[in-house]
Amino acid sequence: MKVDGLGEPFPSANPLRTVSPPPSTRAPPPPAAEAGLAARLPRGGSVSLPSAETRPGVDRSRGKMINLFKIKGQKKDDAATANGKPAVKKQSPGELRLHKDIAELNLPKTTKISFPNGKDDLMNFEATIKPDEGYYVGGKFVFTFQVPPAYPHEPPKVKCKTKVYHPNIDLEGNVCLNILREDWKPVLNINTIVYGLNLLFTQPNDEDPLNHDAAAVLRDDPKKFENNVRRAMAGGYIGETHFPRCM
Repeated sequence: MKVDGLGEPFPSANPLRTVSPPPSTRAPPPPAAEAGLAARLPRGGSVSLPSAETRPGVDRSRGKMINLFKIKGQKKDDAATANGKPAVKKQSPGELRLHKDIAELNLPKTTKISFPNGKDDLMNFEATIKPDEGYYVGGKFVFTFQVPPAYPHEPPKVKCKTKVYHPNIDLEGNVCLNILREDWKPVLNINTIVYGLNLLFTQPNDEDPLNHDAAAVLRDDPKKFENNVRRAMAGGYIGETHFPRCM
């Protein structure tokens, strides 16, 4: 018979004779972990171990997850740029305080707040006041608010867009309200100003006027003042000055 590893068959003349095979010149068998790979290579061939990406037992999920986050973040930035959206701007302390004031507004029923430039521009807004008592009942008056970056350490700039016959509001829309000037304090807020503006229509003051003619009429002849107010709100003239209708 023929035995693997030896050349010719053993002679069969002496069955008791024992022949030891010559020492093997083959390399020791490969380790069990790489036996399958070695068995497929020709003798003397080189062995290339599998890389970390393909080697069994190597956890590649963590690296893929980090790369996935980076790709998603880049895609998000690219999408924002493609849509023309500006980068998110850090808000100033004044903007943060104004956000708080707007969220906590407790407006009287006579007043509404609107944002003509959209809610991305809270620093510029309008307040519409419709007095329900006093000389100006039935009228509609619009005020603009420009809130400075230094708010609340500086008061908002408030002007009346509606031309009105009023002792404390001049024909250019400037408003005489003490809390918008020397009596402003950082503890005051938008709600305080709104209530102050409402008070101007229910209790106009002839002692600290911007429209001196209107103040004099209010002081000397309240009935005539009332008639002038009604005429102005209806779109009439007071002297040579025309007032657009605001009723």
